[in-house]
Amino acid sequence: MRAFRALGAAERETLLAFAEFLVQRGAATPETHSGPREPTPVPRPSAESVVAAIKRLSKTYGMLDRGPMLNETSALMSAHVLQGRSAREVIDDLEALFARHYRDYRAKFHSEG
Repeated sequence: MRAFRALGAAERETLLAFAEFLVQRGAATPETHSGPREPTPVPRPSAESVVAAIKRLSKTYGMLDRGPMLNETSALMSAHVLQGRSAREVIDDLEALFARHYRDYRAKFHSEG
């Protein structure tokens, strides 16, 4: 708790959003016999934080298991928070990450069927 209190407000928000991401990572819904679930697009706001983007993409791709994305998501968040990489660039990479994992999800589903 001491480390959490030592963080600034933005870093606390980032840490809490990442904790939410971790909680949701195993919450993927089983597929139906009709096929894989489709994304539920949520429009990207013109000004969006990395934290908000992770929440938006988690809703959009609610069927994905977050576990396999953990390392890459963490690395992107760290690049933004610790290395100063722009939010826009990190969000672009997060969108590509979620889209790639969705393509893998669809491919796996079709290879099993």
